Amino acid sequence: MDALAASPLGWLCMGVTVLFGATVLRMAKRSPVEKGSMLLWSLLPALLGLLCGSVLGACGGLLVFCGVCLISSMYLGGTAPLPVGDKAVLVTGSDTGIGHALAKYLDNLGFIVFAGVLNKDGPGAEDLRQTCSQRLSLLQLDITNPTQVKEAYLQVSEKVQNTGLWGVVNNAGILGFPADGELLPMSVYRQCMEVNFFGAVEVSKTFLPLLRKSQGRLVNVSSMAGGIPLPRYAAYGASKAALSMFSGVMRQELSKWGIKVAAIQPSGFRTGIHGTSELWAKLEKELVEHLPADVRQDYGEDYLLGLKSYLPQIPACCDADLSPVLSSILHALLARRPHGLYTPGRGAYVFLCIFCYFPFWLYDFFIRKLMSIESVPRALRTLEAENKNL
Repeated sequence: MDALAASPLGWLCMGVTVLFGATVLRMAKRSPVEKGSMLLWSLLPALLGLLCGSVLGACGGLLVFCGVCLISSMYLGGTAPLPVGDKAVLVTGSDTGIGHALAKYLDNLGFIVFAGVLNKDGPGAEDLRQTCSQRLSLLQLDITNPTQVKEAYLQVSEKVQNTGLWGVVNNAGILGFPADGELLPMSVYRQCMEVNFFGAVEVSKTFLPLLRKSQGRLVNVSSMAGGIPLPRYAAYGASKAALSMFSGVMRQELSKWGIKVAAIQPSGFRTGIHGTSELWAKLEKELVEHLPADVRQDYGEDYLLGLKSYLPQIPACCDADLSPVLSSILHALLARRPHGLYTPGRGAYVFLCIFCYFPFWLYDFFIRKLMSIESVPRALRTLEAENKNL
């Protein structure tokens, strides 16, 4: 080791290390994503060079060191994000939650942001006006309203003109009332599909000509419930699963145009999608009123009341820090080779792997433990009591 450091080859190796490290640090400083990955790769050549120098001697160590530097440089060149520059991004559902935080986040990074809001005069829109730069534009955008989608397209086209739109982030979504799939009225299924799937498809199809001009990015915010089955999320999960599948197909079809498509499947985050107590009361009333008499009898009133008590417990199990989701979306927008699927948040990737690679009974066991759904319908309690008396 001392001989290597004192030799000309050792000094050359040290000089290359310093130059390589300085380059990596400069890239990491300019990069809003993948800093950890860059710094990790910057340590690899130095460590291998020292190791091989002690084992193979000065010449062998230098050759290995230079080879690893070359591979690392090629890797870092591929992972270095694109510059923000004057890139313009449309974000739907910017009133609250992930969309609201994302609009602020992208604006702070220097993007030209078009924030689609359901209510242009609402508190979410007003907060964006007060806290964001002049680059951010608010758009009245109910994604289930084709007229508003078309008007938004015209406004964005007028501003971006020949440069095109770099990114579309389909974030707007609704949860509905979490309940057994048999209990949910068809109106909830239709509403979830209308907003979470058809609305996103409408926006995507409308803005794709602008994405083609820039060879930009289409990012669809799905959900962990769109990748794995979760009890009481039949309507929501089905709509998000449709969105995830749409993303996969569009990723394949749009690649010939240079457009990259990514699906984001976050785990539980505190976004406000669960709604308010007033909304819960309205949805519960709608659910109960549409139940057939025999279904209501089988499940029982106490089981139905238990559904209402389940809703306030959801935010407590969710993460208030949205930064993993924001970082994933940013990577999908700026990475030279973005992933087709991102799973930010606790447990999102783990449960997806269990569902895909293990027997269903094992997955169902973990989900039962995770969800802790202990209430039992009346008919099943009666049947269990009868079996005990036999």
